[in-house]
Amino acid sequence: MDSQRTQALKLLKACPMMRLKDFAAHGIGPETLARLVRDGAVVRPARGLYQLADSSGDAARILAEASVLVPKGVICLTSALQFHEMTLQMPSAVWMAIDRTAWRPKIDYPPIRFVRFTGPSLTDGVERHSIDGVEVAITNPARTIVDCFRYRAKVGLDVALEGLREGLRRRKVTSDQLWTYGTKGKVWSTMRPYVEATVADGT
Repeated sequence: MDSQRTQALKLLKACPMMRLKDFAAHGIGPETLARLVRDGAVVRPARGLYQLADSSGDAARILAEASVLVPKGVICLTSALQFHEMTLQMPSAVWMAIDRTAWRPKIDYPPIRFVRFTGPSLTDGVERHSIDGVEVAITNPARTIVDCFRYRAKVGLDVALEGLREGLRRRKVTSDQLWTYGTKGKVWSTMRPYVEATVADGT
């Protein structure tokens, strides 16, 4: 048991977030993990997910936690805007896209709001970032802004406009990139007047 405990802690130092099945692959049983949680050395932020107790709980880490629990999901919309520093909004849940036909996971923590993307939408304009040793799929700045316009009924037009202003002001996106993704997403006709007005204002 002691050797399993030592190995479990070593694994968590190398990979800050792990699932129960990841430990099982290394011969570490649930009893060892339960003891580590009782001792306060390890915390369980979500069912089947474990991390060291001294791990920080910032916004980026929450994205990593969500990605561990939904490996094929893509961080999008307001959560992606926040990651790219294009909004002051603090979403109450992680926005994550999954395939149209995928099973929708039931997760208590972190809170996740799912949207459905199809085919190329799950890969086009998606970047992969390493957060605390976890590879996290996140839509790039231009794609994120376009998605916020597409889903403005869900996130609010004000959020999409804030992302647009900040994206252009911080030079994270260009008008050409917005046109490319906006055309693909069939929302350019809606976005165009806002983009042109923002550019004209010298943002």
